[in-house]
Amino acid sequence: MSTAVFPALIDCHVHFREPGLEHKADMATEGLAAFHGGIRTVCEMPNTNPGTHTVAAFADKVERAKRIADKCDIRFYFGAVASAHVAELEALWTKPENEALKKRCSGLKLYLDNSTGNMKADESVVEEAFALCGRLRIPLVAHCECSSINNEAAEAHPPTTVEAHSKRRPESSEVTSIRSAVTLAEKHGTLLHVAHLSTAGGLELVRDAKKRGLPVTCEVTPHHLFLTTADYPEMQSRIKVNPPIRTHEKEHLWVGLLDGTIDCVATDHAPHLMDEKALGPNAPSGMPGVEVVLSLMISVVAGHWPHPTAPPPACLTAGKDGGLEGIDFAALKMLMFTHPNAIFSLGCDAKDAIEVTTEGERIIRNEDMHSKCQWTPYDGWKVKGRMALAVTRSFNAVFKVRCCVSL
Repeated sequence: MSTAVFPALIDCHVHFREPGLEHKADMATEGLAAFHGGIRTVCEMPNTNPGTHTVAAFADKVERAKRIADKCDIRFYFGAVASAHVAELEALWTKPENEALKKRCSGLKLYLDNSTGNMKADESVVEEAFALCGRLRIPLVAHCECSSINNEAAEAHPPTTVEAHSKRRPESSEVTSIRSAVTLAEKHGTLLHVAHLSTAGGLELVRDAKKRGLPVTCEVTPHHLFLTTADYPEMQSRIKVNPPIRTHEKEHLWVGLLDGTIDCVATDHAPHLMDEKALGPNAPSGMPGVEVVLSLMISVVAGHWPHPTAPPPACLTAGKDGGLEGIDFAALKMLMFTHPNAIFSLGCDAKDAIEVTTEGERIIRNEDMHSKCQWTPYDGWKVKGRMALAVTRSFNAVFKVRCCVSL
């Protein structure tokens, strides 16, 4: 048995849907889901309604988040579709009256192709955004897909089945887009973070950028680590997501995670109602993940591959009694606390702590989820290990409360 105490963890990529999409989720429900998943701090994306494109919209989100600050510390990304939005970000970052709001901003999220919310940045805005973020040292998080490649692939593969989704947004789309983003980051000295990396080719571009000393980081999601296109027949549109589930890339992503090329595990938590996800090829893209990611990762630390039918990647070498080796709690802390804390200058500390252990097991169930959508693509998966919250707060004195929250 292995046990460790971590600071409460960070998920640097979530969609909590508030304001404007509260029928799917809101800050209170998703913050509670994060809390029960051992995650205390999240960085929330700008594709709400309205989008987080102005200082006023950003301030509204910050005010809303105060209601649940005892459960979840929500930071927010700014978004930019047009040049006016880049100017708003500059005002947020430079005007003295916005200093308190600036402290709640994780950086700029730039969509290089459309995804949920259709917030693709105008071509003329992309370099402007990279230049501003380079000058002001603002982290720029990029959704890297190439629209021309996606458009051509979509014409060749009509959306007659959900499986077609992975062909309509091919690996070459991500690789081409990451190459362009790295080029702009090098030109402008931009702190580039590649969101939801999903391809071997993209991984190699990030690896090369790091070797050349460029300020390029990246994240990987649990669905790209644990799922492949072979899961479509069972899971159908529940696993429709952008960028899509791949065929063989999982093996390369685990290698990148183990060798340190991948900096963070982040969920891209994107809840939709089951009625919406039941629309087959027309279902919206995205899936929830913030409440189960730690369960999945602890399971691997415990030597257990949680997928009920697919084998583990070869790089997780067989350990004792046929278990797995290759990732430990120290690495998990780096991926889900230390690195995102540093990349986005979040200033999180160990005031709230979690205790994790490889002892015990449970079955992930839809009915146990706290997210408003009340489902998980990992329903029925057996996971090893558990987590307990060990919450420490300072008021006039320091006291400690321990409560068992099984993962």
